[in-house]
Amino acid sequence: MKPSTNRMLTRIKSVYMFISNNGTVSTQELVEEFGITPRTIQRDLNVLAYNELVKSPSRGIWTTTSKRVKMSS
Repeated sequence: MKPSTNRMLTRIKSVYMFISNNGTVSTQELVEEFGITPRTIQRDLNVLAYNELVKSPSRGIWTTTSKRVKMSS
C-alpha cells in the first residue's frame, strides 16, 4: 500500500473514532481537531457515509450509525 493511502486510511479511522467518542460533532470541529481543510474532512466523511458508518442528521452535523465496526490496528 502506498504511504499516502495508508495515511488517508489512518486519518479516516481517527475521524471515525473521534465522532464515535464524542457522539455528535460538526464538520468545523473535525477541521479544527485534525488541522486539515474542510474539503479533506468532507472527502473522509463521504467515505465513512458511503460505508454507512456515519450519518448527517442535519447539515454539517455528524454522528455514527449503529453499524458494528471491527477495529484493527
